[in-house]
Amino acid sequence: MRLVLTLLLLLIPGLATAQTGRFGSVGTANIGGPEEALIPSLAARQDELEEQGWIFRGQGTFILQGQAGFASPYRAQGSLTPASQARNTLSTDLIIGRRLWEGAEVIVNPSVTRGFGLSNSTGAAAFPNGEAFRLGTTDPNFFVPRVFFRQTIGLSAESVPTDSDPLRFSEPMPRERITITAGKFAVWDIFDDNRYAHDARTQFLNWALVGGGAFDYAADARGFTEGVAVEWENGFWAVRGGAFRVAREVNGLFLDPSITRGFQALGSVERFWHFGPREGAVRVIYGASRSRQSRWSEIAANGQDSFDRNPNGYRLKHNATISFDQQVTETFGVFGRLSWNDGRTQNWMFTEMDRAVSFGGALNGAGWGRVGDTIGLGTNIGFISSGRRRFLEDGGIGFITGDGRLNYRPEWITEVYYDARVAPGVNMALDYQLLVNPAYNADRGPVSVFSLRLRTAF
Repeated sequence: MRLVLTLLLLLIPGLATAQTGRFGSVGTANIGGPEEALIPSLAARQDELEEQGWIFRGQGTFILQGQAGFASPYRAQGSLTPASQARNTLSTDLIIGRRLWEGAEVIVNPSVTRGFGLSNSTGAAAFPNGEAFRLGTTDPNFFVPRVFFRQTIGLSAESVPTDSDPLRFSEPMPRERITITAGKFAVWDIFDDNRYAHDARTQFLNWALVGGGAFDYAADARGFTEGVAVEWENGFWAVRGGAFRVAREVNGLFLDPSITRGFQALGSVERFWHFGPREGAVRVIYGASRSRQSRWSEIAANGQDSFDRNPNGYRLKHNATISFDQQVTETFGVFGRLSWNDGRTQNWMFTEMDRAVSFGGALNGAGWGRVGDTIGLGTNIGFISSGRRRFLEDGGIGFITGDGRLNYRPEWITEVYYDARVAPGVNMALDYQLLVNPAYNADRGPVSVFSLRLRTAF
């Protein structure tokens, strides 16, 4: 705990007043004058550096999560532990960016993380901590999740404010533009964005409320990959496409070295609109993954222990998500997602879910004089394919689920949080989640999960 507090305090200087909901938000661009920041001198220095072509931002997020005990007549390796337990995670990031020429920049994101999810991030497909991916560590772990080059090509003379992306310079951008990104980053940095449900550091904590739960997005076991993305947008429409490396093994840290045989291709068509001053968006995303995943029929024929063994050759998986968000009033908005994969093969990189529907809303605290606060309420219902169901019924253990047997029901999670601005750039959130039929098993649960989140950003 002393290490956690020390790292968080180191990040407090220079915090600005803005908050972002982008995936894995790694900092906060200054808004307003430096005098509005917690440490005006550092905020002024950040602004000076940006004028000189440099980005320097950072964040720290600490999550303490506890689970109440629940009914469990049996359990196995992939089960959520039925006894009450508590775990914590800490992530710290720096963003260092350099402008190279007009529209071009390089971004580097060193990070230090530590901690574990409940039951080492197993036992629920809609896992309750989006900061707890499947490689927990007792000691601080240094890695570099993002190193990429980006070129923005303006196609119009009209400019619009930046979209609050902490990975970008805060200067205005051309309304119509093409953006090319190449390097190492998260697929969710570009795809499946959502105004109200896309960032476990500032919004909902649950994996299935950060993105489409049934879409097996390309990533290593920490949630990042390498690839190229090309985007066109004009403020009303956007078309995005990309090709990314996939994991070499199921739930693997290392990426497949054969980039011509193992890959994921993604495409998204997005429509943005205004009903008066109220903004809304819908996104239709398709992805085709080609990796060394097994078909369920192959696992049944070769034995349950073949789940972790790569078969000969590559298999194709189709994925899709439809996502929307809509401002209803100045302070209230709603969101929803439908996600799907063909269910014929293992999920390889994200979580073990084959169909999902999620929806909810968020309310800003301006109505009670707390403009920096947010209340969120969301739910996700997850389903599995017949092949995965037979695998779990026969005692199979996946990389997230597997109780040794199964009394199948859809998995249903509901999450509510209150995120409060306690100082410029410093937020604290209280979060409650109810997991019904965890890992699709009606014999276990329901499970109550309580969380405290502390976040600083500059």
